[in-house]
Amino acid sequence: MSAPPHGLYGAPIAMPWQTILADLALILFMMTAAALANAPDGPLLPGAAKPVAAKPPVPPAPPPAPSVRGEPVGVWRDGPGSPGLAAWLAQQGGDPRLRVSILVRHLAGREQAALARAETLVARAGARGAGARIVIETGREDGASVVLAYDAE
Repeated sequence: MSAPPHGLYGAPIAMPWQTILADLALILFMMTAAALANAPDGPLLPGAAKPVAAKPPVPPAPPPAPSVRGEPVGVWRDGPGSPGLAAWLAQQGGDPRLRVSILVRHLAGREQAALARAETLVARAGARGAGARIVIETGREDGASVVLAYDAE
């Protein structure tokens, strides 16, 4: 039989059981680290109270999106010599996708008169005025117009 191998300066080379023990210790360390990385935060004792998750804050509601506006198919303007609104709407197509939009402009301080004007136009529009979009805004002069457009949602 020959003598066991020796390393530098005549020291014996590490025995195989020491290498195996070091490998097992490294494997145990890696498994423990992986388990702790996936564990929930808090105590790991069996009888410890579980942490209560805080409710996330409720995000604010998004602002309302503007209504869809399509290209006008027809425009009626209130003025001398213009046909009545009901007669004009009767001449237009009866497509249910057409939406009636009533726009009333008023001078500053005349909001109540503009609201009354819009109510009158809705009544004159008849059945087509039931789902009308109504816009009342301040302008440089009093006036009203009705727009037919394919912008029903």
